[in-house]
Amino acid sequence: MKMNWKRSLNLRQDEVVGLDIGSSSVKVVRLRRDNLGYAVTAAGIAQIEPNQPRQVGGADANTAKAISQCLRSAEVQTKLAVCSVCGPEVAVRDFKFPSLLPEELEGAVALEAGQSCPFDVADGAIDYQVVSHEQGGIRGVLVAATNVVIRKKLQLAKKASVDCILMDVDGLALLNCLSEYEPRQPGHAAAILNVGRSYTTLAIMGDNELPFIRDMACAGDQIIEQIAMQTGNTIEAVAAILSDPEFTAEHAENAETKNKKRIFSALSTPIQSGVKKFDLHDHLERACGRLITDVNETLRFYTAQEKLSIAKAYVCGGFALVGEFIEILNRRLAAKAVLWNPFAENSKFKIQNSKFISTDILQKNGPAMAVATGLAMRSI
Repeated sequence: MKMNWKRSLNLRQDEVVGLDIGSSSVKVVRLRRDNLGYAVTAAGIAQIEPNQPRQVGGADANTAKAISQCLRSAEVQTKLAVCSVCGPEVAVRDFKFPSLLPEELEGAVALEAGQSCPFDVADGAIDYQVVSHEQGGIRGVLVAATNVVIRKKLQLAKKASVDCILMDVDGLALLNCLSEYEPRQPGHAAAILNVGRSYTTLAIMGDNELPFIRDMACAGDQIIEQIAMQTGNTIEAVAAILSDPEFTAEHAENAETKNKKRIFSALSTPIQSGVKKFDLHDHLERACGRLITDVNETLRFYTAQEKLSIAKAYVCGGFALVGEFIEILNRRLAAKAVLWNPFAENSKFKIQNSKFISTDILQKNGPAMAVATGLAMRSI
């Protein structure tokens, strides 16, 4: 199976959905394009239940169940989807070759992938896209992923009776989505920071149209584990607190709520019974230290290499909804951090029929659905 960056599919617009299968939740988006831009015709999100001891089928069964629930909640009938992969077994690299014949290019790309990817590309899939033909050379982007990570996503989709017809990369889907949301300014690069539970993806695109993608293992799960260790609470208790709607980024703008949320009471809700009180802000900022360091080092590397400035980082992903997280990033990142919801009021992604789409899903969970939206754009 081959990866593909920008391929047009010869299918009806309403036949394919963007399906983002994460480690803690599943998101689905279906789009239709018209003269005014993109219209959202379906959207849904479903949480993946934690794996229980001695559970038959384990985590894969829970994920398949969440996929089915997500499609049902969005009233999606199709079983055709565009999915994506990320992590250490996925690599996106740019290349520059001297002028080559078409039949020579594929071999050159395979050789470049073998030299630049941190895994054995012989047991994987490679694809590429030529971006420009310059004087005396060719510039483009190659994508490589191991068969293991690709098969994993294909099998998860298949367990839910979904046919993954195209495999994309999280970072490229994000850049695809942002390119429609806000055009880049000349001399500046656009940066997206997608913080999930297992991985954080930093995707950057500059004037040269060559994407820079880095997947980092420091993400929501590691931050939660750090807070649990610092406060003497369980991982489950901390995760429940951070996902409480009362303490999401949506409410963080309210000063009264912000002050109230700094200290959590062990008696506030049944799920927090026995939880030790702790200052959320201080522990959250400390736990985010490694992620912030990794992101800042990557931003500095990119700006030094490409000689482009990055003034703003669009932050999305499920963990971006945690209250005060954006505030912490905005204070410590080398670029201004802003919470990015592709479905904000000024967005080009409009709701086609609110009767079938809950506006709460798009407004409250929009930052977590950026990858799914970019994937849905691949099918149009």
